[in-house]
Amino acid sequence: MATAVACGGFSAVCGSSLATAATMAKVTMPSMRRYGYADSLASGVIAAGGTLGILIPPSVILVLYGVMTQQDIGKLFAAGILPGVLGILGYMGAVWVTTTIKPELGPSAEPLPMGERFRLLKGVWGILSLFALVIGGIYLGVFTPTEAAGIGASGAFAFTWLRGKLNRRMLFSVLVESTHTTAMMFFILIGAILFSNFVNIAGLPSDLSDWVQNSGLAPLAVIGIILLIYLVLGAVLESLSMILLTVPIFYPLVADLGYDLIWFGVIVVVVTEISLITPPIGLNVFVLRSVLPEVPTQTIFRGVIPFLIADVIRLAVLVLVPWLVLFIPDAMG
Repeated sequence: MATAVACGGFSAVCGSSLATAATMAKVTMPSMRRYGYADSLASGVIAAGGTLGILIPPSVILVLYGVMTQQDIGKLFAAGILPGVLGILGYMGAVWVTTTIKPELGPSAEPLPMGERFRLLKGVWGILSLFALVIGGIYLGVFTPTEAAGIGASGAFAFTWLRGKLNRRMLFSVLVESTHTTAMMFFILIGAILFSNFVNIAGLPSDLSDWVQNSGLAPLAVIGIILLIYLVLGAVLESLSMILLTVPIFYPLVADLGYDLIWFGVIVVVVTEISLITPPIGLNVFVLRSVLPEVPTQTIFRGVIPFLIADVIRLAVLVLVPWLVLFIPDAMG
């Protein structure tokens, strides 16, 4: 359960599911093994918890969705908070159910004294402060998401320098990696916008909308079909490719049906989260496999099954109760 919460916390300053899964595997797996937890449960909660990286703000996928659909990125970030919290609670519930049915998967251990817990929290004050600065500034309207990115980067630079971790070699490495990532993201964005324009010129969204209107299907049934398509594609496509290929086609149809595109963006991200741990191409699983080479792939896939069930339940709740997604964005005005 602590690992699920930690994955959510790291997601709040990361924005990448793969990075969250890889980092948390190195941080939490040794502790869980020390307490005698089964590799399936330990790796499963890390793989599932890592998916929160693309939902809990800041989120790279939500930024791409906002650019492609011309939606407010700040509101998309706000909309991801409650579903992200529900995800953490769902994963904690999955852990509780699993260890209740099979206690041997996660044997109980002596808890740390409360004083020791607070002492260990001192090491994360920098991350918590940075999160409060960036996300709080966006939601309070102090600065835009673009400005928040610069403030977050500057804050991280300052924390690293104050802790004495920064040297010339590390600075050069960070700058080179940032340049590579920025170039990659721009190519992705350019490709996404070109693809979206070609799809619109070809008339595919309008044809799809006409077909739905003539089919007599209820709007909720159409959303159900779209989600089913995402679940099928998630088993064979990488998440980013799936977003780029499908969002330009589906979002005009969803708008015509009268659904909020902020809500739809969060739903798409939650479905994409599920694809990250769905066999046979669950990227988070293969990331864990590279970080934990001694754990077989089938063991990790077996461990994520309870968390997949929790994700499907959360998806159904968010579809049937849109208020859970839109409450915070609406409160922002």
